[in-house]
Amino acid sequence: MIDKIELQWLLSFQCVYEQLSFKLAAEQLQLPTSNVSRHVALLEKQLNLRLLQRTTRKMIATAAGKQLYQSITPLIKAMNDSLEEVSVYGDSLAGHLKIIMPDLPFLAEISAEFCSVHPQIQLSCDTQLNPTEGLLEGFDLVLRFGRGPLDDSGWVAKELLRWPSCIVGAPQLINNAPPPRSLEELSKVPCITSLSVLLGMPWRFKQQQAVQVKSNFKVNSGNMAKAAALKGLGYAILPTHACQEDIDNGSLINIKLDHEPEDLVLYAFYAGRKYPLEKVKVFLEFLKSKCIELM
Repeated sequence: MIDKIELQWLLSFQCVYEQLSFKLAAEQLQLPTSNVSRHVALLEKQLNLRLLQRTTRKMIATAAGKQLYQSITPLIKAMNDSLEEVSVYGDSLAGHLKIIMPDLPFLAEISAEFCSVHPQIQLSCDTQLNPTEGLLEGFDLVLRFGRGPLDDSGWVAKELLRWPSCIVGAPQLINNAPPPRSLEELSKVPCITSLSVLLGMPWRFKQQQAVQVKSNFKVNSGNMAKAAALKGLGYAILPTHACQEDIDNGSLINIKLDHEPEDLVLYAFYAGRKYPLEKVKVFLEFLKSKCIELM
C-alpha cells in the first residue's frame, strides 16, 4: 500500500485536517489550493475512503480521517526529526524549529540573535504564558514559568533562569490593617493572583508550603499584578528584581512572613528522549549562555 501513496498527499491531508480549510492549508504549505485539493482527492481515491466531509459552509473529518491523522502525525514528525538530525552533519545548523515561549523582550532578542547566527533555521514561535499542550501539538520546545516542585509530565525540564521572589503591598493597604506575618494570616487578606499561569493558586513557599489566598484581581501578567499592588488592591507575589525600585522608594512594602516564597523559574521543556534534537540542543545552549549573562 505504501508504495502507492505519495508523502505529499499525506502532508497535504495533515495540513487540511488541522486547518479545516484547503485555502489555509495551501497558504501554510505554500502550494496552490488546487494542488492541495488534488492531493487529498488522490489519497482518498487510493484508500477508497472519504477522509474529509466537505459542504459549502464547513469541513469535518470522518472517523477514518481522524484515525489516519492520529496515526500519521507522530510518524511524519519522527521522519522529519530523523532528517533534521542527519542534516547536522552538514556545514550549518538547519531545519524548522517550533517554540512556545512567553512574550518577553529578552527572549525575543535572544531568539532573533540565534536565527541571525544560524540563518538556515526556520523559526516558528507562538507566544503564550501558560502553554499546556504545546509538545503534544508538534512543538519542539516549550518555555514556561514554574514556582515550586514541577509535576511529573514525562517531558524533560531544564532550568534557564531563577528569580528570588517576595510578597509586597502598598502603604495604603497596610495602613488599613496590619500586614500578614504568617501564611495563615496571608490567607485572610486580599491578594493579587494569576489567572491560569503557575496554576493560579495556591501560592507556593519554601519548605513545600502552600497557601490558598483570596483574590478579586486575577491576571496573567506580572506588570498588571504590580500595577494593582501599587494601587493597594491586594498583596502580590513578585520577582524581587521587578519591584526592588518600588520597595526602595517606599511605593511598595516588602512583607516578611514565616516562610519565604518559592523562586520564580523559567524552564525549557522538550520531549522526553535521551538526547534532544540537535536544533533544540544548540538553541538551549545558546539560550542558557545568554540567560547566564543576564544574571
